[in-house]
Amino acid sequence: MRFIEAFLRSAAYERRFLAKNHWDFAMVVWIPLATVLLIWWIFSQTQITNLPIGVIDQDNSPVANTVVRYLEASPDLTVKQLYYSPAAAESAILQREIYAVVIIPEDFERNILSSKPAPIVLQVNAQYGTHSGIIQKGVQSVVGTLSAGVEIQRLVKQGMAPSQAAIAYSPIGIQRTSLFNAATDYQQFLASTVIPALLHILAMVIGATTIGRELRDKQLGRWYRFIDTGRPDLTLLKDAETVSVLENKQDSVPNTELLLRSKTPKPVSTLVLLSGLLGKYFWPILAYSVWSALALWLATPHQTIAISSWIAIYIGLILLMTLSFWLGAIFTLGSFSLRAGLSATGFISAPSYAFAGVTFPYIAISDSAKHWSDVLPLTHYLKLHIAQLQMQAPVAVSLPIVYGLTIATLITMTLTALLTKRALAHPERWGAR
Repeated sequence: MRFIEAFLRSAAYERRFLAKNHWDFAMVVWIPLATVLLIWWIFSQTQITNLPIGVIDQDNSPVANTVVRYLEASPDLTVKQLYYSPAAAESAILQREIYAVVIIPEDFERNILSSKPAPIVLQVNAQYGTHSGIIQKGVQSVVGTLSAGVEIQRLVKQGMAPSQAAIAYSPIGIQRTSLFNAATDYQQFLASTVIPALLHILAMVIGATTIGRELRDKQLGRWYRFIDTGRPDLTLLKDAETVSVLENKQDSVPNTELLLRSKTPKPVSTLVLLSGLLGKYFWPILAYSVWSALALWLATPHQTIAISSWIAIYIGLILLMTLSFWLGAIFTLGSFSLRAGLSATGFISAPSYAFAGVTFPYIAISDSAKHWSDVLPLTHYLKLHIAQLQMQAPVAVSLPIVYGLTIATLITMTLTALLTKRALAHPERWGAR
């Protein structure tokens, strides 16, 4: 009963704080909700189509006009404008009006009719990797189709049957089969993985600030007394006010240290402290459980996912959020500084998506980057997420990740309690920004 009471008191303590502090409440409720909805809205167009390109037609022949029509007909491309000088096309690329320029050189048709090489020049802004890849694929498809038509017509004119001409032009074909994400759905590929990454960042920030503000405001001892005894010692408030006045005087050092010692709770129970921490983070864990369910619900409207896979993903995401809270608290408690804790959370969580192997292949990164990636919890969750949600692998494949996240959460929770106990024993270090 003592542990349950500590949990309930701490949860009530945190609820009152969130009700009075709108920015902290927004970090728990409104900002993650807006993040989930905004990312899903950004990727609401599931495929990238009609990327604008320019064309410089220096030949002005019927075949060149056919090339322009084929480019416009491609679903990946749209010919925004015909340019008559390289300078105008370069200016359009710099202003991001277009992402590439297709140059049809002079004597293009004459070279084709004379069976001479007739190259088409594609100048693409490769700074945007996704854009340039799609444009190169689209232009290559158009040129390949046009080239095949020209060659087949030439062979037919020489007396070959159309079917034989098609085989003679391309005797070896490629049959491509997309195993996963066959529709190249960017909402499934990026949005469903970006959302957990952003929630992971926000959760670590909340983990750092929730316990860090008690250290910053020198209220950690008062919080522990309240969850342990249920009585907010009003003399502590008077002592705190006295300390703030005495600190402005030159001869206040002995008095300040004396008052800080008096604010330190003497008997500290680790189990009571652990129950209090669970109560303190109860509302963020509850809220982020809801946002996790919302993110997974948005990610699976058009898919048939086994209920066991859905449960494994959801448990893994909640464990990731809970682990993020404890990690943020550990960085703050370890440094006795909210500022240092927030800096550490930003350093670790912000670039974690880049190491997860979603946008850049894990196998292609350096060995040292692989070691860092293996330490990050987001990497392991996204492996679970992709395997179950996008590849629909058997649940048994991802169960070791669930077990690993569970063990890591329990370890970090225990470590947070021990660091909090250490912080209670050193009140002279409270108040650091």
